Amino acid sequence: MASVTYKNVIKRFGDLEIIKKLNIQVEDKEFLVLVGPSGCGKTTALRLLAGLEEITEGEILIGDRVVNDVAPKDRDIAMVFQSYALYPHLSVYDNMAFGLKLRKTPKEEIKRRVGEAAEVLGITELLQRKPRQLSGGQRQRVAVGRAIVREPKVFLFDEPLSNLDAKLRVQMRAEISKLHQRLQTTFIYVTHDQTEAMTMASRIAVINKGILQQLDTPQNLYDRPNNLFVAGFIGSPAMNFFPAKLLVSEGKVFVDTEDFKVQIPEALSAPFKSLNNTKVIFGIRPENIHDPEFAPPNIHGEKVNTKVDVTELMGNETFLYLVTGKNTFIARVDPRSKRRVGDSTQVIFDMDKFHIFDASTEEAIR
Repeated sequence: MASVTYKNVIKRFGDLEIIKKLNIQVEDKEFLVLVGPSGCGKTTALRLLAGLEEITEGEILIGDRVVNDVAPKDRDIAMVFQSYALYPHLSVYDNMAFGLKLRKTPKEEIKRRVGEAAEVLGITELLQRKPRQLSGGQRQRVAVGRAIVREPKVFLFDEPLSNLDAKLRVQMRAEISKLHQRLQTTFIYVTHDQTEAMTMASRIAVINKGILQQLDTPQNLYDRPNNLFVAGFIGSPAMNFFPAKLLVSEGKVFVDTEDFKVQIPEALSAPFKSLNNTKVIFGIRPENIHDPEFAPPNIHGEKVNTKVDVTELMGNETFLYLVTGKNTFIARVDPRSKRRVGDSTQVIFDMDKFHIFDASTEEAIR
């Protein structure tokens, strides 16, 4: 088992800097997820660790060993790619055993490792089939099994579920999480899907334009995002944002968007009392905007007049797309809500759960 350390890692392709001074400490046995939009550098960071790309500057350590100049085969890692990359002419057993045979592992040891991995993944009855006889989910299990049999210090996953349908992705998410609990090995997992990140990770590293934005637990990222990018990326539907100004009057702090004005609860207002007339971005998540009929008790609720533009009935919840003046936003409300398209109505903002960001730096103000 091993920790992984990125120390001031930079990666350039020509004049283009893809990774910009990346510093991450992955603890032993941790499940770390690298998440961000397409092109942010997360897969490049994984490939640098695997040895598939050369580091321009900085160091990567596995345990206490600097691996910058170590060949990929000697880094004691195993990687699961987005494509299954199975040999079509080999059986499942031979696909899983292929890497061990190249290392001249004894036959009995190969048989033991493949058998144990197949049992863990529930594919024992598939060992004599060819890849063309397998479903997408079964092929992905084989690709994971091929990594497991190597018994590496670190498992690397590069968007392994993106080729699967929605139902199978949910199932495989749970299976990979259970696999991590069973193997007790370091997992580093790359995805652009923040739902995958939130449900699987011990910690999440949010990356944008090659820069680490925040490294924290899923709940802390959701509750206390460091900046506007993290706030908008984590959570589905995304957080609502409103250009606004803070107004301080008689010791009370208000957020004024010009289309509506809401008060910050006095218990939470201290950090903002010195910021009168400061331009900010006011953020509130869709799940913290309620239909007045079904608003939770004992919250600091502020009423906002609005008009319903679109409704999406999801069964267990309803999404209301709302318009107030020049602002549009989404509310995630109780499915019993009777609000319909065209209705002029009020919604309740839960002001115990708001976010304020500096308009110029986009950093959170707490």
